[in-house]
Amino acid sequence: MTAIDLSSPVAVVGAGTMGQGIAQVALTAGHPVRLLDAEPGRAASAADAIGARLDRLVDKGRLDAAERDAARARLEPVTTLSALAGSGLVIEAVLERLEVKQRLLRDLEDIVDDDCLLATNTSSLSVTAIAGALRHPGRCVGLHFFNPAPLLPLVEVVSGFATDFSSATRAYETAMAWGKTPVACADTPGFIVNRIARPFYAEAFAVHEYQGADPATIDAVLRECGGFRMGAFELTDLIGQDVNEAVTRSVWEAFFHDVRFTPSLAQRRLVESGMLGRKAGRGWYAYGDDAEQPEPHTADPAPVPAHVVAEGDLGPAGALLDLIREAGIPVREEEEDHGTRLLLPGGGQLALADGQTSVEFRDVVYFDLALDYRAATRIALSASQDTSARTLKEATGLFQALGKDVSLIGDVPGMIVARTVARLIDLAMDAVAKGVATEEDIDTAMRLGVNYPLGPFAWSRRLGRSWAHSLLDDLHLRDPSGRYAPSLALYRHAYASEKREPAS
Repeated sequence: MTAIDLSSPVAVVGAGTMGQGIAQVALTAGHPVRLLDAEPGRAASAADAIGARLDRLVDKGRLDAAERDAARARLEPVTTLSALAGSGLVIEAVLERLEVKQRLLRDLEDIVDDDCLLATNTSSLSVTAIAGALRHPGRCVGLHFFNPAPLLPLVEVVSGFATDFSSATRAYETAMAWGKTPVACADTPGFIVNRIARPFYAEAFAVHEYQGADPATIDAVLRECGGFRMGAFELTDLIGQDVNEAVTRSVWEAFFHDVRFTPSLAQRRLVESGMLGRKAGRGWYAYGDDAEQPEPHTADPAPVPAHVVAEGDLGPAGALLDLIREAGIPVREEEEDHGTRLLLPGGGQLALADGQTSVEFRDVVYFDLALDYRAATRIALSASQDTSARTLKEATGLFQALGKDVSLIGDVPGMIVARTVARLIDLAMDAVAKGVATEEDIDTAMRLGVNYPLGPFAWSRRLGRSWAHSLLDDLHLRDPSGRYAPSLALYRHAYASEKREPAS
């Protein structure tokens, strides 16, 4: 075990929200902690705030009073960099500006011992660039905590281009010793979470910009059908539109304007208008005691179809057949190779979202991907102007008979959940292929860092090897901008055999 010894002091520079949270984590793990901030008096007031939080933990029975008193005794607010001499680990959580972080760590090199680990909590800057200003860049590593640091378990341990393996290992094992769940990743724009999470926001915004559905409906579908904890619009209102857009823009610029990471024009307009979300009282939604919250579109009750015919394998939607039968609706299965398709009594079709549009086919309604069709409480349906009223009513009545609220949206290829999940899988596959992180660490990061119901690779295993590639390939044909072009990694995954025969 190479974790920093508990007797070794941990220094935190920057006493804002993140700095306080990180200091509390190190403190409750048993380290002496030194807290420094450039603003006079701020470190002392931050120490008082940490003490108050420890008091609340005692009140809630989560911390023993004696442990609190010992932790308080180990916490020392300091006023000069020289007071950090002798620290075994220094974590900076200062202003998110490259030159500020470089200057701080360069100054620390003249103060701390040669074996002191220097860590940055940056969420958007290059660890390689930060360490590039040091005489010994191998000792610098990224330790990206998530806010609030005392509560959220994930820590991204980021190795810059020059980071020594031993430094990354010490940082990883220290985070683990502190009760966190560390994941190892290379120094890439956005690291793991902020890189791979971009489609969750981008695809919701794209559906809205294409007039496919309003924010409340898209959020409801992501929650109640996709199983996500929050929808993209309510989540960015919580994060702050300016903060979320800045991360998106930072990743986009760092990838040399890669179209897959293009920011949203609709979100830019929110930021420019000062509608920054909850903190401003208005974002995608209005906030305040008298603010009216918009309801998602929910279809009126429709007649239940007399029967359905299932042609071919319903694939990821196969569970629907059991639900339909349990609802008392007769199902006839026919062995036809027509993909995911149900035939309705009026002759119309009901198909799982696949990246195509309803306008391309006669009388078809698409339904969205669900995390769990049995547990889902809402389903989105899309149709074109050429879809008959009868087919739309029969499709609506079918899902209502299964106990689902139905949201009717525009003719959007890939719908809402399906296109989002496909793009998450693609970016995750691409990241592994480029050595950013392992499949396991990516799934862990996305579950713990942004509370996704499944990691991208768990989704992929559930949906099948070729599902995401097929959907994105269809989307790419309809939007050849490059945004939906499947990555080489996804292509290889889709077409590789499950089990390769040994060479003779």
